[in-house]
Amino acid sequence: MNRREFLSVVGVSVGATVGLAQAQERKTEARMTPDSILHNAKIATNGAPPFVEAVAMTDGKISAAGTNDEILRRRGPGTAVIDANGRTVIPGLNDSHMHPIRGGLNYNMELRWDGVPSLADALRMLQAQAVITPPPQWVRVVGGWTEFQFAERRMPTLDEINAAAPDTPVFVLHLYDRAMLNGAALRAVGYTKDTPAPPGGEIQKNRQGTPTGLLIARPNANILYSTLAKGPRLSRGDQMNSTRQFMRELNRFGITSVIDAGGGFQNYPDDYEVVKELHRRGELTVRLAYNLFTQKPKQELADFQQWTGVTRPGEGDDLYRMNGAGEMLVYSAADFEDFLEPRPDMVPVMEEELKAVIRHLAKHRWPFRLHATYDETITRALKVYEDVNREIPFAGLHWFFDHCETISDRNIERVKALGGGIAVQDRMAFQGEYFVARYGARQAERTPPIRRMLELGVPVGAGTDATRVSSYNPFVVLHWLITGKTVGGTALYREGNRLDRMEALRLYTVGSSWFSSEDGKKGAIIPGQLADLSVLSADYFSIPDDQLKHLESVLTIVGGRIVFGAGEFARLAPAPLPVSPDWSPAKTYGGYARTGLRRRDDAPAIGAKVHGWGLGESGLWSLGCDCA
Repeated sequence: MNRREFLSVVGVSVGATVGLAQAQERKTEARMTPDSILHNAKIATNGAPPFVEAVAMTDGKISAAGTNDEILRRRGPGTAVIDANGRTVIPGLNDSHMHPIRGGLNYNMELRWDGVPSLADALRMLQAQAVITPPPQWVRVVGGWTEFQFAERRMPTLDEINAAAPDTPVFVLHLYDRAMLNGAALRAVGYTKDTPAPPGGEIQKNRQGTPTGLLIARPNANILYSTLAKGPRLSRGDQMNSTRQFMRELNRFGITSVIDAGGGFQNYPDDYEVVKELHRRGELTVRLAYNLFTQKPKQELADFQQWTGVTRPGEGDDLYRMNGAGEMLVYSAADFEDFLEPRPDMVPVMEEELKAVIRHLAKHRWPFRLHATYDETITRALKVYEDVNREIPFAGLHWFFDHCETISDRNIERVKALGGGIAVQDRMAFQGEYFVARYGARQAERTPPIRRMLELGVPVGAGTDATRVSSYNPFVVLHWLITGKTVGGTALYREGNRLDRMEALRLYTVGSSWFSSEDGKKGAIIPGQLADLSVLSADYFSIPDDQLKHLESVLTIVGGRIVFGAGEFARLAPAPLPVSPDWSPAKTYGGYARTGLRRRDDAPAIGAKVHGWGLGESGLWSLGCDCA
């Protein structure tokens, strides 16, 4: 090769190298250019610094956070820029214990009394819904309320329920303690004079031996849930719609992640097919990490032996993934809380049955969770865990207890020593008055002892245990954590067992991420974490305590994608999905009630009357309660 040829080849090579470098640089710049920027906000980062003004999101993750000028300089021609109008922004809320898969399948069938301020309003809703519910469907009020939220401070009577709905079956569930059925529902489930009481429950009968309609859990809730399971189900298409409606409702409160704790009559894999299909379609708007909950007493080990052969923790992706075992591990260890009844003692075989399951799970490195209300149950379970840990070390395994209302300091220390965590929920916000009546105000002051858990460095995550006990509204939980008050206003905790607002928020974000083995991946608005966040209707950090329960999200983002918008952000979000079936309570009333008057775009025609609910120029309204 002569000199000219050599220089020609070198020139081509250098040119190609420069061209490749420039192309690579353009690709790098393209990757660094944010997909979207949210600015002009008060953004709580859960990191350092604690507050910033703007955030950039790229490929579903936070790519930068800082001042308005710093972040806006990063925008490119394709960057979507959202002005937050000075609103407060928090990391997406993560409920460490809820039942959204089961809740989603049933949401469109349920008349929610969550947040309804008076019994009169609740009964008017029941009456109106009974008129439009076609046979053989029921009107179902399933959890999320307490009589202490009502102005009347009392439960409905069976006579009132029968008067409101004489012909349509009605099932009203109250916490873990009772269910009320009208005459039509008793006929639908077939309860008569000759129906025997099931183990652990009571079918109340009058002097003539005829069922009154009251079912009582003594000492467990199986009679309540087994009776509810006798009702008709929605079609597959309506279950798909129902699950999407429920996720949108969660998004309305800024929820972006939930850990599903399984649940009674939630069978794997059949009852997971709807959410699995929605995930395949790209229609999930809430991240779900699900636990597998055994369904049949004495078959628990067989269930987990089968499941460890077909799936594993972490299987899936950031939107839908398998999380582990529980919250039911063995039925002999289930101490369902019903503070109207004495504390139940667990049966002698508890340790033997629990040890077999825990040994199997530890051997296969499955995280596990266990429903445990009382310290006495926790003491016995910890002895099992300690025994298994000596044989098969738990080291690094994310295991935890749920609830722990009466856990002792000593048992918190034992949880810490074994590397476990505690998921707490606001069940006392709905049942605190019952607890005080049975155990006294002094014991209630540390039920559960959250401050002590944090002092000892135990991982703690916040949640609701919705939807059959407490409501799914996370701001009710945050209000309880901060004020120590029940939904009915009873003060339970002294200052020493209450949290400040930042501490409470961290439990619902960073704290909960540990319980799905996703710590470091979500819960903070810092570079590298998932771009999940919520723009709030008011400033969480400065509004009066009594307004915390009324907070909502006006813009919810999951993985950089807008999934919910209201007010000035409504045009940025997907349009609401029409509700099906047409008679669904969710179509008329929605989920959690709001005070004041509010328009619904899909309300019936102006001038219509729906048994106490009227329509004026502004749309659907009610006296004192907007349940739309």
